[in-house]
Amino acid sequence: MTGAIAKTARPKPLKVSSLGDLQQVKKEIAAQAERAAKAAAQHAMEARRVREHRSLFQAAVGAVKRLPIHGTANLKPDAPRPVPKQHLLDEAAALRESISDEVDVTTLLDTDERLSFRRPGVGPDVAQKLRRGKWSIQRQIDLHGLRSDDAREALGAFIRESHKQGIRCVRVVTGKGLGSPGKAPVLKDKVHRWLVQRVEVAAFVQAQPAQGGAGALVVLLQPSRAR
Repeated sequence: MTGAIAKTARPKPLKVSSLGDLQQVKKEIAAQAERAAKAAAQHAMEARRVREHRSLFQAAVGAVKRLPIHGTANLKPDAPRPVPKQHLLDEAAALRESISDEVDVTTLLDTDERLSFRRPGVGPDVAQKLRRGKWSIQRQIDLHGLRSDDAREALGAFIRESHKQGIRCVRVVTGKGLGSPGKAPVLKDKVHRWLVQRVEVAAFVQAQPAQGGAGALVVLLQPSRAR
């Protein structure tokens, strides 16, 4: 109707006009309650499942700690170990100074038909036993053909390392000097000087012909403290 004020429609009350209608209403209410209970149970089951999964993950991972945030990775290689160059130079200098070419060994060598040497305190029978091969030759070095400085350093290192390893008897090959000017055994004479200055050397003799003869020396070293 024109000009009339519209009124809000209200739901019509459910009319129960008979006992059958009342029973139908009860059934509908019971069905709604059952559906609500099933929905609530399903929701609770899903929530419990999520909690169980979260607990299993945490138990498998264990305690975690956040990484520090530094922004960049350290890709620099480790610095190389320092080389003790000065120490090596000092050792080489000490080795050169400890073995001199100027030592007069004429008074130190036994003037027999084959010059030999024994350090003070070493019995005269040592040289004889050394010639007869009482000590087996365990190591040797061949200096033949080397320059004087190279031969001196090589001999010093050889004697030092052999003594350190407990070697007692070594052979030093010098050559007979037949190729030297004037056919003089220059290297052999120098080796005599060098050997008498080494504290590791107890004695030495000229080798037997089968061991090199006049071109080699058999050297007996002092017992090593390491042994």
